[in-house]
Amino acid sequence: MKLLDVVALTENFPDKHLDRGQVGTLVEELVPGVWEVEFSDLNGRTYAMAAVPESSLMPLHHKAIAA
Repeated sequence: MKLLDVVALTENFPDKHLDRGQVGTLVEELVPGVWEVEFSDLNGRTYAMAAVPESSLMPLHHKAIAA
């Protein structure tokens, strides 16, 4: 994964009020394997920021992936 990738959570984070499937953007790699993720609504307003381990993130793709 790399900076500004769009990702989805693969598990719930109840302490952060975030549920599996919520979509965010990688905004900073805090330490290897842990990303600061910004979660925004459809109007671009940020509603959460959270440090999330890469193992709990799934990259999203908006075009075909090269074989």
